[in-house]
Amino acid sequence: MSHDPFNSPRLAINRVYTRQGDAGETGLVGGQRVPKDGPRIDAYGTVDELNSFLGIARATANQLAAQEPRLALLAAILLRVQHELFNLGSILATLPEDVHPRQPRVTAAEIAQLETEMDAMNEDLAPLRSFVLPGGSRLEAELHVGRTVCRRAERILVALARSESVPPDAIRYLNRLSDSLFVWSRWANHLTGTPETLWEPNQSASGRVDNG
Repeated sequence: MSHDPFNSPRLAINRVYTRQGDAGETGLVGGQRVPKDGPRIDAYGTVDELNSFLGIARATANQLAAQEPRLALLAAILLRVQHELFNLGSILATLPEDVHPRQPRVTAAEIAQLETEMDAMNEDLAPLRSFVLPGGSRLEAELHVGRTVCRRAERILVALARSESVPPDAIRYLNRLSDSLFVWSRWANHLTGTPETLWEPNQSASGRVDNG
């Protein structure tokens, strides 16, 4: 028996379209047909969206690693997180009564790993005196997009948990991942020597008005 905690995927994709979703329904892992705009579909669909944005950030980090090798570590972390997000999507696409003991999911181990990495990177960063405006660098901005999509996924999952069973570790993981993405965005700027753009309330149009 395999010592891996989760089963490997058992699927064969030999064509993309099936026409089964043409009526606005999709299938859960247990075979149930549900509306495509249902809350559970919205939850794992947003997790899928997040995964795509992290793929963009990973590609950027890999490109920049030629000049700053430490960004290869960030790219590797992002790749691991992409696998974890697919694991999260697997469990969200399954009703509790259909969950297999070795079905992929996120657990306390994934949450602890994010916390360990955040703590290590935070040691390199200066304390903040204001909120950060995304856009100091492309990679930083991409990570901030991921952070906000992650927060949206978390909100959708919290809403789903009011009416359906949701694994507590799923919500905890997204909460910790959004924090991680914020730290990673700052760390990316730190490694590349990019100054952070901080929120200054009086840089608004009304703040620049000449009161004289």
